[in-house]
Amino acid sequence: MLLSKMAAEGGGKEMNEIKTQFTTREGLYKLLSHSEYSRPNRVPFNSQGSNPVRVSFVNVNDQSGNGDRLCFNVGRELYFYIYKGVRKAADLSKPIDKRIYKGTQPTCHDFNHLTATAESVSLLVGFSAGQRLIDKSRVTCVKWVPGSESLFLVAHSSGNMYLYNVEHTCGTTAPHYQLLKQGESFAVHTCKSKSTRNPLLKWTVGEGALNEFAFSPDGKFLACVSQDGFLRVFNFDSVELHGTMKSYFGGLLCVCWSPDGKYIVIGGEDDLVTVWSFVDCRVIARGHGHKSWVSVVAFDPYTTSVEESDPMEFSGSDEDFQDLHFGRDRANSTQSRLSKRNSTDSRPVSVTYRFGSVGQDTQLCLWDLTEDILFPHQPLSRARTHTNVMNATSPPAGSGGTNPGSNGNSITTPGNSVPPPLPRSNSLPHSAVSNAGSKSSVMDGAIAAGVSKFATLSLHDRKERHHEKDHKRNHSMGHISSKSSDKLNLVTKTKTDPAKTLGTPLCPRMEDVPLLEPLICKKIAHERLTVLIFLEDCIVTACQEGFICTWARPGKVGLLSSQNQANSPSGTVV
Repeated sequence: MLLSKMAAEGGGKEMNEIKTQFTTREGLYKLLSHSEYSRPNRVPFNSQGSNPVRVSFVNVNDQSGNGDRLCFNVGRELYFYIYKGVRKAADLSKPIDKRIYKGTQPTCHDFNHLTATAESVSLLVGFSAGQRLIDKSRVTCVKWVPGSESLFLVAHSSGNMYLYNVEHTCGTTAPHYQLLKQGESFAVHTCKSKSTRNPLLKWTVGEGALNEFAFSPDGKFLACVSQDGFLRVFNFDSVELHGTMKSYFGGLLCVCWSPDGKYIVIGGEDDLVTVWSFVDCRVIARGHGHKSWVSVVAFDPYTTSVEESDPMEFSGSDEDFQDLHFGRDRANSTQSRLSKRNSTDSRPVSVTYRFGSVGQDTQLCLWDLTEDILFPHQPLSRARTHTNVMNATSPPAGSGGTNPGSNGNSITTPGNSVPPPLPRSNSLPHSAVSNAGSKSSVMDGAIAAGVSKFATLSLHDRKERHHEKDHKRNHSMGHISSKSSDKLNLVTKTKTDPAKTLGTPLCPRMEDVPLLEPLICKKIAHERLTVLIFLEDCIVTACQEGFICTWARPGKVGLLSSQNQANSPSGTVV
């Protein structure tokens, strides 16, 4: 692992044709060839055996209007660029910074958005060789703790996670641990030391590699997916297990929270995307569209739609739906409006969640999470159903057994004596969730203080800024078990038989939950896809060849000067 201080300023068709544009309800998305980022020589590298290409963004809020910064890894290399998005052509000859590592490869990275300035940004980097003396297995995921300027969390392929503080050292000897808390298939240990040192906490979660984790939007909960096929959601501060889910088969590889924290989408080796309700702790839908492992799932906060409407029936026809306001809310306003979903206001609020997924099949899928899935028992006036929105090239949503609503919508009304058939749809949302308590703390003052400075890389010399202020998170462990033990393998090793979970709430059978079909499903690369990020004016994807592509949202394609067009790799704009 490496904490790097980087300066933030700087200047013929194939049988399987790759798509350069696609159309959804809100309009046409276009691939911009001039906005493609890659290694400066643009020579594809040997991706066999290399770690997945990852991309991190940060905005430094400078006055130039080009405040976005982009970091990506390709093989042993790490690049840092000014990101110009849909506005200007990418200048690959001028990376702000470039690193080449020997004996190890970057595997993941994350910017600290709280401390980013026009002069400097803090970038966490995880490596294939792990962290010396602590865990030498590959780092699978690194993230700053939300709201913190110094705490960060690191996951390894060993199945362990470690909490660090950049203000403390790691020590010159291997750490010793004592048990802090344990539960079903997890245990948490503190570092046993006279002086505070890193890591502050060691989590052992499940069996096999811990592939990814994600903090909830409010930072209170932590969702982890592992090679054992389990999603585990923890209250991060109290170290309590909130809920679990099991994949249909195989390991789980990726996880993402909805903007309002009500739903979690997971993908993995079962080729499915699975939607899990945080409130109900259950699977509410599965999506089938990929032909291989799903490598990334992500919600689109800018296309998630919230509408206030009169309490009247809605036919759900495509023509009427075109007139609805869709996908124009900014992410912050979307989240606040989502919170009104369950208000007692006489004007009901209709919600549609948009999320995407990419996989090893080189395909991008977009999905809509609509009310016919989330609220199957609502009256028609409260449940607008938009199931018949498949792309012309996609198979139609299954209508067998559904009520004969307009456009094949599946409507369920209360009071039916026979359970209604499960709908097939292109979308989902859910009823409002109660916020699960205020943020409590995870560590006492001694632990919160802990661990020394990591090695830093700097583009130019500048004075160290010593932050005298207390940390924003007040960590207290009074409510956590004080049991101590030097034995590290106290995790409850209840190896779950996959056959016993199938057909249970942990892993319902395919016929027991609604099946989503993708809004669009397009092949967009030659190599497996490893990145999917939704920005306000574009979608960013990346493949294992090391090409980072920008897809302009409808109406967001900027007018380029002839000079910018000439500088673009192809000299043209798609």
